[in-house]
Amino acid sequence: MTEREAGPMKGFKKLLFGVAMLIAALVVAACGSEGGIEGGKDEGEVPVAKAEGEPSGTVKIANWPFYIDRKTVPEFERETGIKVQYVEEVNDNNDFLAKVQPQLQRGESGGRDIMIVTDWMANRMRELGYLQDFDEEAIAPAKANLVPQLASPAFDPERKFSLPWQSGMTGLVVNKAKAPDVTSINDLFDPKYKGRVEMLNEMRDTVPLVMMADGVRPEDATEEDWMNTIEKIREAAESGQIRKFTGNDYTRDLANGDAVAVIGWSGDAVQLQADNPDIQFVMPDEGCTLWSDNMVIPVGAPNPTAAYAWMNYVYDPENQAQIADYNYYFTPVKGTKEVLERMGSDAAKSELVFPTEEYTANCSTQDEPPGGPEVVRKVEQAWQDVITGA
Repeated sequence: MTEREAGPMKGFKKLLFGVAMLIAALVVAACGSEGGIEGGKDEGEVPVAKAEGEPSGTVKIANWPFYIDRKTVPEFERETGIKVQYVEEVNDNNDFLAKVQPQLQRGESGGRDIMIVTDWMANRMRELGYLQDFDEEAIAPAKANLVPQLASPAFDPERKFSLPWQSGMTGLVVNKAKAPDVTSINDLFDPKYKGRVEMLNEMRDTVPLVMMADGVRPEDATEEDWMNTIEKIREAAESGQIRKFTGNDYTRDLANGDAVAVIGWSGDAVQLQADNPDIQFVMPDEGCTLWSDNMVIPVGAPNPTAAYAWMNYVYDPENQAQIADYNYYFTPVKGTKEVLERMGSDAAKSELVFPTEEYTANCSTQDEPPGGPEVVRKVEQAWQDVITGA
């Protein structure tokens, strides 16, 4: 069994794609010896996570489950002498923020040097003052290898505080042997699949896809559209049509047969195929949603110098290819395809890793409900009521 084939038996990861689209701060009293913070919220400035001296010590990374191969971390440790504390503790953006927010409000990171969160959450954490800007000189090698499609997202047009870990698509993950006719999000509402479908508890993944299936483009949606779609999902949940709302754990339910079709993430399907070739990523008839998960440096990060060493390392195409060959998400690093081709990897030919504009022509970004923070809070509360059964 290959290393990538072993992935589904252990668990699965999340993750990310963007094609021409993925178009704030507290002073910490004590910083580690490897780097510190400049600036402060009182001065109306965003702190900078400064690199100081040669990278050393320990770097702590908070990421989604099974988002990396098993060789990259030990090889980085051997090459740099830096110890990696790699924690798979992000299963849902909101849940993760709720976990770390009490620390971040105190200007502490819980020892974390890098957190990996989706675009909209990176933007929210920035607005709350929980993230530091990058030291541009220290991050320059990585940014030089960033693919142009992801270089200037609307929430961080100069990539001052975020750098994509991976990018991907949200669509359908289907057991084609048990649900061969599922090609549309609307098929998840078919009574013959009652109790065997699941949806993501991430609002910005699930709601836009259901909207699109009803002919509403997320970028044009009104507050009423969002609320009507949430009500449609609520009715399906209360009727038992939807088995449950999940984070990454939907992969277990597909693997053991409890679910036959879900709203899920592109790379997971490839992981699941290693054990069951009937499980496939299906581009919905209406299109997918596109996103990136981003590396950010929180306030209070004790070792930003080592954080930059990690970012620069995984942005080397030779190292990135190893990650892409494992997780099958769209890679943000230039030159990775050529390395994969040289390796003879099937990932070099995958539309999930290197999707064409034609393949994603009907896809949309993860847009926010319109109308500002008050409307977003209202819509988010309605969604929370649905996924918690309130």
